Amino acid sequence: MKIRFGIGLAGDTAPTQLAGIVDHLEARSVDSLWFSELVYSEAVEPFIGMTFALARTATLKVGTSVAVLPGRHPVLVAKQLASLAALAPGRVLPVFGLRPALAGEREVFVVPDGARAAVFDEALQLLRAVLERDVVSFRGNHYTVHDAAVSPRPRKPLDIWLGGSAPAALRRIGRLADGWLGSFVTPDEARRAREAIQRAADEAGREVEPDHFGINLAVADGEPSPQLLAAVRQRRPDVDPTELIAAGWPQLHRQLDAYIDAGLTKFVLRSAGPAPMDRFVERFVAEVSPRQT
Repeated sequence: MKIRFGIGLAGDTAPTQLAGIVDHLEARSVDSLWFSELVYSEAVEPFIGMTFALARTATLKVGTSVAVLPGRHPVLVAKQLASLAALAPGRVLPVFGLRPALAGEREVFVVPDGARAAVFDEALQLLRAVLERDVVSFRGNHYTVHDAAVSPRPRKPLDIWLGGSAPAALRRIGRLADGWLGSFVTPDEARRAREAIQRAADEAGREVEPDHFGINLAVADGEPSPQLLAAVRQRRPDVDPTELIAAGWPQLHRQLDAYIDAGLTKFVLRSAGPAPMDRFVERFVAEVSPRQT
């Protein structure tokens, strides 16, 4: 199985910084760059960021970590992904989620009250159908299209990964998706999530490839700040935040060992400290590039 490491952008990465970061990653042969869905921040919108990065590079892969699907029309998303895949074959890594991480942004992605999960399921089915078939007619409770045709379709079907860790999210991944990118879960939780996804896939008569399981991880340059620890406690009050954020690269390597033992092979690393991005990239290359297989 291929172990790969990518870099996730911090939420305060300004658009003016992006060109330098992208060029640096390409020059250092970093595998991938990941854009978060953070509407009310300086962060570049994921699809815009992916387009910009792909246009400047020849080998760098780009992904969404994670983009919200409910509230976007899946046929338009399919057209965006198909266009990117035609411009940069093999370098587009879409990951979708149910809702924004920040509660204040949820009103931006409009869905009927109480129907977000149902909309997500339907949107995924329609998205995949349009990406994989010449012409699609679809009638659901939330989406209806007649003779939808997106071209050129990707020569190789795009893998659609999902985030999430709730039991319903893991079942959805097994039924409808090609992989999982988790966050804020311990290695033991990640193992159980992988097993739950594989059970759901078996029940649906599908297979999620064994190297299609990954996680977002944060690494600090020394002890994480009190503000960061407080933010993690708010997200996971039941877990010691020091289990989820590495206080330096030696701890990160111990975490990686545990997640690899749990069956994960794809890792998106984010800087959780004040170090400049160029310094983080150089340390990233030195520390984890030798671990890629």
